[in-house]
Amino acid sequence: MSWHKRLLVAGVTGALALTASACAGGQVRGAGGTPEPATSTATGTATGGQPAATRSGQANDTTFVYAPNLDVVTDWDPATSYSNEIVALSNIYEGLTRYNSQTKTTEPRLATEWTSSGDGKEWTFKLRQNVKFHSGATLDAEAAKKAIERTIEKKGGAAYIWDPVDKIEAVDAGTLKFTLKYASPLDLIASSGYAAHIYDVDAVDADGKKTAGTGPYTIDSWQKGKETELTLKAYEGYWGGWKPEQYKKVAFRVTPEITTAWQLLQRGEVNFVERLNPQLFAQAGTTQAVQTSQSPSFQNLLVLFNTAEGPAKDVRVRQALQLAIDYDGLAGALKGAGLKASGLVPQGLLGHATGMEPKQDLAKAQALLAEAGYGPDNPELKLSMTYAQGDEDQKLLVTLLSSALTKMNVTLQAKPMTWSAQWDLGKKQGQDIFVMYWYPDYPDAYSWFLNVFKSADKPQFNLSYLKNGDIDSAIGKLPELTATDKAMAEREYGELQKKIIQEEAAVAVPYVQTYQRALSSDVRGYVDNPAYPNVVFFYDLTRAG
Repeated sequence: MSWHKRLLVAGVTGALALTASACAGGQVRGAGGTPEPATSTATGTATGGQPAATRSGQANDTTFVYAPNLDVVTDWDPATSYSNEIVALSNIYEGLTRYNSQTKTTEPRLATEWTSSGDGKEWTFKLRQNVKFHSGATLDAEAAKKAIERTIEKKGGAAYIWDPVDKIEAVDAGTLKFTLKYASPLDLIASSGYAAHIYDVDAVDADGKKTAGTGPYTIDSWQKGKETELTLKAYEGYWGGWKPEQYKKVAFRVTPEITTAWQLLQRGEVNFVERLNPQLFAQAGTTQAVQTSQSPSFQNLLVLFNTAEGPAKDVRVRQALQLAIDYDGLAGALKGAGLKASGLVPQGLLGHATGMEPKQDLAKAQALLAEAGYGPDNPELKLSMTYAQGDEDQKLLVTLLSSALTKMNVTLQAKPMTWSAQWDLGKKQGQDIFVMYWYPDYPDAYSWFLNVFKSADKPQFNLSYLKNGDIDSAIGKLPELTATDKAMAEREYGELQKKIIQEEAAVAVPYVQTYQRALSSDVRGYVDNPAYPNVVFFYDLTRAG
């Protein structure tokens, strides 16, 4: 998220009794018996209610239905994918490692063990044996090498994560060696939800008709634009094997309206809703046949201002817009689903800046607009704004901001859009204000700066269109600095955030999301992992008997 990218995922509030949209997740209520209040957990593990006994060996013919509120797939290529499809591709493809949010360490996937040299510039990974790609080809070091090299050569999506790599060698069939230009945590990089997939380079299909991964699921059908957009089926040759109680069929049923998603969940027509508004989430905690999960995330909301053209090209207008946002009102309305942000980097990641909590100041905002030639005694200022269709959290932001600006003779022409349409318009610099969520590609702050604020001739996610050579230069030094001098990296991240938010006023960051999920009470094994936003690892789930 994305969604990210981006995500990318939509949020939801309903604090103004606004109707709905589905998105992130919750806590758990019991299966059967008298309903018991759910208990939220910091780890994001579904809890609460009476656990139903899991009957080991009982066949599970049920389809697990995930209800996102946005289109699922924008890019099928595992090398360049960088958007909502993370929720599907994370179940189709695998990397060398996977990040464990509970232990805060990486764990084996296609690599079973790894070592690094004392200076952090050489990494050796031992590969899992007897693994087959969906194509039937065998995974070995040469195949893994080709996949990563193709991703690097494509230069799309999150391929930048491999920038530290100087050389990759297939030492033997089961050993992959990396030589780096500078010290980097390659095990963490290899756990990324984007650009770290290992795949059969000869079997990649951009049309979504077949898959080239090693993961537990393959594509059954993809119907772009349909309500049930995507269905997955079990890959019977999966190296991890299968137990009868696991879900072998998965469907993604796109449900833009949150109230509709909630009704479908209660009726048992869907099993997982990404997000409920605060009222429905509270109700879910005491609803029989529903469980909830709540956990902190690395995902924040970005309000990006057009620094290149239009009225917002004037920094005073951008600063006024920052000051017009009701940060406290928005966070309060979210009722725990979003926490007021401090800077660009969420708490828990290196680079988080304290003391940068934004505050609304309407008098100062009006004074800045007057300096720029706008305001009650001047011609009306019209600003175009795009945000995610069906996202009630973003809709509330629009409502509050529009109300504040109207009093200053500023009209906000806000348009809810599907992510694909919004992103296409954004890449053409087609709006004054672009609202989206962002989360890191792996648990590191670099992604915000490189992708969203580094100069780009053809913007992908730099949707403020910021161009600042000093900022670009500082961003370029961050990866090596993070590996060699964390204290200095902290300072650099702090200075960059001041330049981007305060001096350039390229963005406002209202809040960091708290994931609140709702799912069927008979689902067992769900754990929310903020390193993979909105991903459900279906293979880890079982259905209670």
